[in-house]
Amino acid sequence: MEVMSTSTLNFQQLPEHATLLDILLSDNLITKEQYEDIKVKSASQSIPSESILESMNIVDEKVLAKAKAKLIGVPFISLESTSFAPQTLSLIPKAVVERFSLIPFLYDDKTKTLSIAMSNPVDLEALQFVAQKTGLTIKSYAASKEEVKKAIGEQYSQEIVGEVGEALRETEDYKKTRTVDSKQIGEIIKEAPIAKIVSTILEYAVTSRASDVHIEPQEDRIRVRYRIDGILYDKLSLPKNVQDAVISRIKILSEMKIDEHRIPQDGRFNFKIAKEETDLRISVLPTVHGEKIVMRLLRKTGGIPTLDDLGLTGNTLRNLETAMLRPHGIILVCGPTGSGKTTTLYSILAKLNTTRVNIMSLEDPIEYQLSGVNQVAVNPAVGLTFATGLRAFLRQDPNIILVGEIRDKETNELSLQAALTGHLVFSTLHTSNAAGALPRLLDLGAENFLLASTMNAIAGQRIVRRICDNCKEEYVPVLQIIEEISKVLGKLMPSNLKGELKLSRGKGCDQCGKSGYLGRIGIFETLPVTAKIASMVLENADSATIEKEAIMEGMITMKQDGYSKVLQGITTVEEVLRVAQE
Repeated sequence: MEVMSTSTLNFQQLPEHATLLDILLSDNLITKEQYEDIKVKSASQSIPSESILESMNIVDEKVLAKAKAKLIGVPFISLESTSFAPQTLSLIPKAVVERFSLIPFLYDDKTKTLSIAMSNPVDLEALQFVAQKTGLTIKSYAASKEEVKKAIGEQYSQEIVGEVGEALRETEDYKKTRTVDSKQIGEIIKEAPIAKIVSTILEYAVTSRASDVHIEPQEDRIRVRYRIDGILYDKLSLPKNVQDAVISRIKILSEMKIDEHRIPQDGRFNFKIAKEETDLRISVLPTVHGEKIVMRLLRKTGGIPTLDDLGLTGNTLRNLETAMLRPHGIILVCGPTGSGKTTTLYSILAKLNTTRVNIMSLEDPIEYQLSGVNQVAVNPAVGLTFATGLRAFLRQDPNIILVGEIRDKETNELSLQAALTGHLVFSTLHTSNAAGALPRLLDLGAENFLLASTMNAIAGQRIVRRICDNCKEEYVPVLQIIEEISKVLGKLMPSNLKGELKLSRGKGCDQCGKSGYLGRIGIFETLPVTAKIASMVLENADSATIEKEAIMEGMITMKQDGYSKVLQGITTVEEVLRVAQE
């Protein structure tokens, strides 16, 4: 039981008895005038300079905590970007962490060292109490008071951390009682603690609306991250000693080879929690510290969203629906990976799906099963590619064809031929906007006269996070933001909003995991291929010229659609700029 000593500070260019004010001044965090003013107030009022500094509110709390850490020679840690090991939280009860304003975040089993973040790292009473209670060596880190308070609230209320911590204690118990031979790994991974860890990780993924789970082996731990509403969150840290068992458990569920560690593997399995069934696609990749697993969650319940649900409105929706009603031609949906292109195509197919048409889809892989649609999965290992599948489709009397992605010259040519011979073809393309699709198809070997005669419309899209309705608040934005919105929207700027413009944002609550966002919505642009744009394609015009013409013809751009949703209080300016800024 000991408290680990921290490194001492080398006070270069600082007075021998440096104060917090000296540190802030040397780091240019306060001016010389502020420094002198605080000194005078402190002397005249007999109040510590730190209290005056806090009351003046001229330095951010986190910056102040960092300066204090520098003054006393203790390492500083930002808890916002720190993952918490479940077993550490079970070592110190919630009552103790709240009493002393500290939180444990890392445990080194080799050196029996527990790392804790403290808002007051020189509180010797707290350090001695924790050392005696845990029987471990304590290493203290400085952190801001607000971050410690927030971390205690989040970490000690998270079921995932508590349940995984409990399961880890069980793994420790059975490891103490026996030695496990490598041949017995298959038996271990079926046992309750490891199965419970994997099950808890998956349950949390489903209940937190995650689209992906990343299980990443690091040098000294396993990091578990969840992609929620398009953003990765570091939620869990597992000890290195359960790495092989957890990975093998997932491999067995996915029907992969558990003794193969050198090559990437893919698999899938279903996971059911309450009435919600989720299809999981698993990818395993060998890395320097072990095999990394990414699990993509595809919910089977909930159905396909409508075009309105996705966020398509007004002129953008009308242009797309007009193009969909034509009996033949090509409609493309463009955007980067993860921008919801496939979901939009499924929504379109669900709208067109009747007993009077034969719809066939060729996908890699099939993400959702659509009743009444003949879905085929690409399988290059046996020669079933997009190109060979498309050839076979044309002999199956289809009305509507969905091709997962146009990614090569052959698929491009066959899609154009299918559209020319009287079929309605839908596909996706990786371009940054709708206008960029036409030059991209020309790059893939398409003839410009074929493009001009077959292309109906091109939709571009991105996904932004929705503001959480539970903690939504209004605020008056700075002038630069108002000018930016007015400039981008132009004639689309509502005239009744030109007084005091108010926008919305989320404060952060338990319902949205303190992020201020809950759920997602698309921002779109639809470029109808009119006679004028078709003639520009024949002349090999570039994407900027095509876009300019489309805007003149009334196309609403993605950024304009995004800012319209900002004015409606659906999302924030930051979100639109994050996904749609060129």
